[in-house]
Amino acid sequence: MITRTRWQRFFQALVLHLGAIALIGYFAFHGYHGNHGIMAQRALEEEIRVLTAEREALKAERTGLERRNSLLAADSLDPDMIEELARRDLGYGFADDLVRFNRVR
Repeated sequence: MITRTRWQRFFQALVLHLGAIALIGYFAFHGYHGNHGIMAQRALEEEIRVLTAEREALKAERTGLERRNSLLAADSLDPDMIEELARRDLGYGFADDLVRFNRVR
């Protein structure tokens, strides 16, 4: 006949509860710090915010470049754009123009 003492039942219940607490703690820790946890979600949202801002800046830059490119199209040449490019790239200018040279280091 197997008899159980009061202390055996107490320690069995204690071990069961401590095991359950350890298991819950394990999943709670990894739910917060794990690869798909709360901290990872916050880092992902921050990365999304940064990349969205970068995308918007690149879109604005592309729009500006497309606008400048359309001014150089053969069917709609803009005289101001041609003059600006000639002055900048070819060094042309008028006799009464004031020219300032920037020194590049």
